[in-house]
This record gives sequence, structure tokens and C-alpha cells, in this order.
Amino acid sequence: MNSMLRDGDAFIHCGLGHRHWGRFGAAGLLVHHDGAVLLQQRSALSLGPETWGLFGGARDRDEASVAAALRETAEESTLDVGMVAVHGVVREDHGGWHYDTVVGDVAERPAVAPGDWESKDARWVPADEVETMDLFPPFAASWPTTRKAMRRTVLIVDTANVMGSRNDGWWRDRHGAATRLRDQVGNLDGVPLAPFDVAFPELVMIVEGKAKEVGGTERVRTVRAEHDGDDTIVETVRRLAAPDVEIYVVTADRELKGRCAAEGAQTLGPKWLLNQL
Repeated sequence: MNSMLRDGDAFIHCGLGHRHWGRFGAAGLLVHHDGAVLLQQRSALSLGPETWGLFGGARDRDEASVAAALRETAEESTLDVGMVAVHGVVREDHGGWHYDTVVGDVAERPAVAPGDWESKDARWVPADEVETMDLFPPFAASWPTTRKAMRRTVLIVDTANVMGSRNDGWWRDRHGAATRLRDQVGNLDGVPLAPFDVAFPELVMIVEGKAKEVGGTERVRTVRAEHDGDDTIVETVRRLAAPDVEIYVVTADRELKGRCAAEGAQTLGPKWLLNQL
């Protein structure tokens, strides 16, 4: 929030009887790097003076949570929010009012300083030490949940299997059907994938057979299966697996589901994906 009042700048009472700042809800940014999170020490003039929490504030009437969290962070700190790769949103619903924690990471950890009167200090804090800080009470209450969201998601699509679940004549032009599916997947604007309420996953499609020449786009990476598509999917899961990554594979193939689960991936059916498109 800056010195100019915005249309969301007001107190409101939620359905649970709590008093909150933000007529249309509020949002904050949980940005992390290598196991540490960026925290704001609130100024003496702010709510919860001199406690630690996230940069953030009230949303405007038609402002998306991600835009609000990035805007507020840019106002309250010197962080270049263009560095942040946003991976998802965790929502805390109070009934008629909600707070959205926008979670993302940065490839490098920059030095960050206060950007306006609302911030007394800014500090990168190891996640294991956050609970030792004098925390802003709402952030303290949400931290156990939001900490679990310090991850990114990957959605791997078994293209042949998903196409086969459609009765749209895909067999007459497999390349064209795969291209259409790729473009639809690329238009996904957030999907419900744990640990987020809304996730913005890395999108990967495995293409094979007559569709294997389908190329990727800015939003969707395609992986060509030179031999067996199932083997390529399992190899892709194995290559992308990491402690801070949640991998989901979209397929109805029972054997493939078992192989992916053995590599630590979760699976979703084609119907789930088609319902999102």
C-alpha cells in the first residue's frame, strides 16, 4: 500500500466476525530461495507493529491476487518482483473475506531493503527459523500451511492417452489433434493442484507416433517419445523429480499409473484435465 488510497483500502468484518484490512480481500507474497523466505518487519505505524510477516496488502476491486501481491511487494520493498516465478496461490477463507498467499521463488537471492513507511526491515530467513521470529499473528497462524507450499508443480500429459479419451475423430489426424490439445493445455490459467488452491504448473506433453513432430510453445514443453511413450513418461518423471517438486501425470493407463507412483509422482485421469480446458 502507498500513500494514495486505493479502492480496496478499508477495514471489513468477515463472516467469522474478524476485522480485516482489505475491502475485496488481501494478498501477500511468500517468495523463497534455497530454503529461505523473504520476510517483512512491519513498521511501528503498521498493524502488528514491528512483527514479521509477508509483504502484501489489500486487493483492488478487480485485481487478481497475484497482481496484488506483486504490486504490494514492489511498493513495500526494493525486491524486483520481475524475478519471481509464481508457482501457486494458497487461500485462507474467512467467509466473505479471504487472504491469498502467492507463492513463488527466485533463481538468485537478492539483497532486499524496505521500500516505504510500512516496512521497518526486510530479511531472508531460513524456513526452520521462521517460528523463532516475533511473527505477525495472522502469518504465524498460516505459516504451517503455507510452508508446505514452498514447492513447484509439474503437470505431465500422456498425450496419446488423453486424445484417446476424446470422441472427436482424433484418429484421422493425430498430429492435428495433438496440436489442438497442446494449445488448449497452454491456455490453462491456474489449476487446482496440491499443495496449492490454484497452481501454475510447468506444463509438459509427451508426444509419440504420428504426433511426435508436434513442437512446444512458450507455455508447453513437448518431449518426443522416440520409442515407447510410457517409458518416456517414466523417464521424464525421474528426470524432473526433486524434493521441492510435486509431479502429476495425466493418464488413464493403470500400469503407467503404478510406474509413475513408484517414482513419486501422483496421477490424474484424462477427465480431470479435459474439465480444466
